[in-house]
Amino acid sequence: MSSTPANNDDETPKDPLQEMLAKLLGEQGMEGFDPAELAKAAGLPSDPNVLAQMFSQVQNMMSGSSDTPVNWDLARDAARKAAAGDDPSVTPTQQHEVDEALRLAEMWLDPFTDLAATAIIGRAWSRAEWVEETLGTWQRLTEPVANSIAFAISTAMNEQLPEEMKSMMGDAASMMQNMGGALFGLQLGQAVGALAKEVVGSTDIGIPLADLQMALLPANVKAFGEGLEVPEQEVRLFLALREAAHARLFVQVPWLRGHLLGAIESYARGIHIDMSRIEDLAHNLDPANPEAMQAALSEGVFMPARTPEQDAALEKLETALALVEGWVDELTFEAAANLPSAAAIRETIRRRRATGGPAEHAFGSLVGLELRPRRLREAAALWASLKEQRGIVGRDAIWAHPDLLPTSADLDDAAGFSARRSAADASESDVDAALAKLLDGGFESIGTDSDSDDSASSGTGPDSSARDSGSDDDKGTQGTETDK
Repeated sequence: MSSTPANNDDETPKDPLQEMLAKLLGEQGMEGFDPAELAKAAGLPSDPNVLAQMFSQVQNMMSGSSDTPVNWDLARDAARKAAAGDDPSVTPTQQHEVDEALRLAEMWLDPFTDLAATAIIGRAWSRAEWVEETLGTWQRLTEPVANSIAFAISTAMNEQLPEEMKSMMGDAASMMQNMGGALFGLQLGQAVGALAKEVVGSTDIGIPLADLQMALLPANVKAFGEGLEVPEQEVRLFLALREAAHARLFVQVPWLRGHLLGAIESYARGIHIDMSRIEDLAHNLDPANPEAMQAALSEGVFMPARTPEQDAALEKLETALALVEGWVDELTFEAAANLPSAAAIRETIRRRRATGGPAEHAFGSLVGLELRPRRLREAAALWASLKEQRGIVGRDAIWAHPDLLPTSADLDDAAGFSARRSAADASESDVDAALAKLLDGGFESIGTDSDSDDSASSGTGPDSSARDSGSDDDKGTQGTETDK
């Protein structure tokens, strides 16, 4: 294998991706190979300078060792670079506007929910700050997938290499694992950085990416309002109501964040890389047709069919996301009654959450999961019905425990949920009452001393039967002796 790049000399420098491919593949087959198109197909930037920095980091990672399958510093740098674009620092005026909007939102929400205000100070973030504040949660959610990739690469190296070559490979298997983890980190960073250009707050995708935080991104709030023909102040206040409602729910219902993240982790743990599909892709890969490669990757070529356990985790997650988003949607719309454009903004957000943006789709392709509340409208109707039937206190009491949450079947029949829950509650109450009565001695016991005394005096108890039996035996014995 050649150790020098193809057609490379001091006067004709090549971009870093082509040099790396030449070192890996040799000089043959590099003619007509466009590294920029390959980078585009892999979801990486085509700027040679950016690629040079990225692959320098990849090389550093491959030459070192790590306790985790992904270099998260590399992912962070890639995310920050992807979000950098048009990302001005937050001005004091923007910070003041966001702080005022979130304070006002808290006051507007108070009459419409039994959950107390959070007293969290609102923040205004740049896109880079959003990356920094949320990357820890992204790491938690994607690490199972990264582990699966590392395991798949290690397994492939061990299974496919002939025995006589394994000793010759030395640390190549470890290097390949590091390379796979590095590329995963690059792709994850790209997806998170792109998402930073779309989100408007810390909870915009329905899960609390930044624990115990309440924030808006002024640049993205402004971009969201473009084309709506709605005053920017109204847009900011409506989005502040949504952010404050999310924050109030996650703070006052402490088990909810773990419930959502746990469902995502359960799903991700079931993901494994389908090596046979990777081999098929490699055999059929045409470097001159990057669009075909991009299409294959976007279809989740590495992800096999879901397992039953994953299906159960996915149903649990989708129901929980819908319930969270439905509650926030309904509460926000009630609190925003004084905003003239509330209905229009609400519908825009509903459609946006239902379809997802480009970055959300990119993340979904990467981990095989899209965080969208597919049944938002049904969930909002359920919460509205519960308020009519039980009032605000009764509706919000559903969040007291995960076992009380409506199920996917309940979303199919929102109107009948209360009747079914009342019947279940009544049945449980009957069981609890019977158990309490038993423990308190409220039920009559069988075979008590008084019963024994009564039986003995009336000659109907077990002892009397024994006495009668004994008397007959005596009589029989006496009769025999007389006969003799």
